[in-house]
Amino acid sequence: MERRRLGETEFRFGEFGPGYLLRGPRTDLGVVRLRPGDDASNHYHRAIEETFVVIEGSATLWLNGRERFSVTVGDVCQMDPGDQHYFVNESDAVFRAIFIKAPYDPLDGVQVPWVPGDPLPELAS
Repeated sequence: MERRRLGETEFRFGEFGPGYLLRGPRTDLGVVRLRPGDDASNHYHRAIEETFVVIEGSATLWLNGRERFSVTVGDVCQMDPGDQHYFVNESDAVFRAIFIKAPYDPLDGVQVPWVPGDPLPELAS
């Protein structure tokens, strides 16, 4: 058994970004935290399915650079392999969501530089 607490999360960029609670051997579990104005870079996974459960605040989720969704506490969003996803916190409060990635593969992440206003990103084939 592994046991962690949400408050023990170390975020990639200090006070924000993704932070892992559990890594492998079959899944990853973590928290993404975005302060007002922060974003989480646009990316996708070749084989990993990623699910987000919003636990605090609200954010905008862009899917494939084409669809925009407002997400808030209680929303659950599941990304299929190949789905580009980009979160931006346009609110004045902290946003947090739990994420679950499976199957475990720490190398399966493809960054696709894109922010709203840029030309549409190419989609995974």
